[in-house]
Amino acid sequence: MAENIEITSGSKAEKYQRLYPQIKALLEGENDLIANMANVCSALKYGMDFFWVGFYLVKNEELVLGPFQGPIACTRIAKGKGVCGKAWELNEVIVVDDVDQFPGHIACNALSKSEIVLPVRNAKGNITAILDVDSDAYNSFDGIDEEWLRKIVQLLS
Repeated sequence: MAENIEITSGSKAEKYQRLYPQIKALLEGENDLIANMANVCSALKYGMDFFWVGFYLVKNEELVLGPFQGPIACTRIAKGKGVCGKAWELNEVIVVDDVDQFPGHIACNALSKSEIVLPVRNAKGNITAILDVDSDAYNSFDGIDEEWLRKIVQLLS
């Protein structure tokens, strides 16, 4: 098990390239999903310097706040509501360059300006959680984030 995440400088892609194997090593041998999600949140928050990183767990037809790093967050989100609920409903990744322009955005923190949201699937392909990553700057997320965050959430299935 990895004990520390080495945080380095470089381009976004270079940071993900260095961070991914460290996250993979951190999760090796641990089968507790909540523990793994907690460590993924910490690794992403501090390794990529994101404003907020967290998981919402699918429970009884709503999303319930799970492990996260950052300011306090919304506790429950209905399917189809906000960015997380919409990603769950549509079963797809959503990138939002300006959260104020997203219809129905739920403002858990006014400092959040952009976000990327990804479904997390179990081994059967069912959505079990949503990964939500927020930035306090506009236009922070792109195809590089989507590519690497997809790989990271696959480690949880």
